[in-house]
Formats: sequence, structure tokens, C-alpha cells
Amino acid sequence: MSRSLASWKLLEDMMLELKKSGVAIPLRLVEDLRAAKSMIELSCMAGGGDALQKAEVLFVDVEAYLVAEGQKRFGEDKVEGWIKQLEKANTEPSVVAEVVQNQFVVGVPKDQQWIRIEPVGALTAKRIEQLAEQQDLQVKLQTDGKLVVYGSSAGLRVFLRAITAEKLKP
Repeated sequence: MSRSLASWKLLEDMMLELKKSGVAIPLRLVEDLRAAKSMIELSCMAGGGDALQKAEVLFVDVEAYLVAEGQKRFGEDKVEGWIKQLEKANTEPSVVAEVVQNQFVVGVPKDQQWIRIEPVGALTAKRIEQLAEQQDLQVKLQTDGKLVVYGSSAGLRVFLRAITAEKLKP
């Protein structure tokens, strides 16, 4: 399974923690992590492809460095916790949703915000549509099976909270 923005955020947090403790992070790794995030976002908009594979390669290098430096600085126990968090982020099905402003999406009014979401597991397209309707949001099905949910900023925030609550249900 490819890595998600959740994995990227964990790697960023690990990097920041090492920086705060005095470890000099090579600029190349910082740039690799930024590039990986851009590739993940690109793959979300474009529907996958080579960008996700390239991001995976960048993640491997960054993770290897951070784990090695973390073991030197903090010891095995802390790094083991990092690794468990990364494994969890990589194996759990995740809902990829981003609030995007100032970008053009066909059929979405300029003054409205939108997210692109992929139905996963119990969070079916029908359930997503039901949750969106509760917040007076509009839903459009895209050719790749993902949904564009759009409407007011406040409605999207409540919608995302509802999606998160759905995902956390046992």
C-alpha cells in the first residue's frame, strides 16, 4: 500500500523533533520530504501514477536517515514508537481529503471550497453522499471513482468531522 499524507506528517514530525534536539538534517532530505508531499498531492489530483512511486522512494531514504539518527539521539524505545506509528499510518485505510482553495475544478463554483475523497471500506460513496447532504454540500462523481464534495467552508469542516467519526467507529 502506498504511503499517505499521514505518513508524510509523521516523518515531518520526526524530523522536527530531531532538529529541536540539535541534529543537523541534511538539506537534501528536507527537500526530498517536501517533494514527496507534492507528489502525493499530485497523485490525489491526477489519480495516481508514477508520482506515488517516486514519493515512496523518497520516503524510504528519509525514513532510513531519521530512524538511524533517532536511535543515536533518543535510543531504541523512542524510535520503536516512531516505527509503530509509521506502520499504522501505512496499513490503515485512509480517507484522502484536502480542502483546496484558489484552484479550478470543473463544475464547482469559484467561491466554494471543495475536497476530493475516495470511498474506502465502510465509507461508501452512498454514505459520503448522505453525510454531505446533511451539511447542504454538493457531490460529483469523477471518472476515477473519487468524489468531489463542495460547498461552504463551515459545511466542509463539519462534513470532515463526520467522516472522521465514521472512520473511527468500530
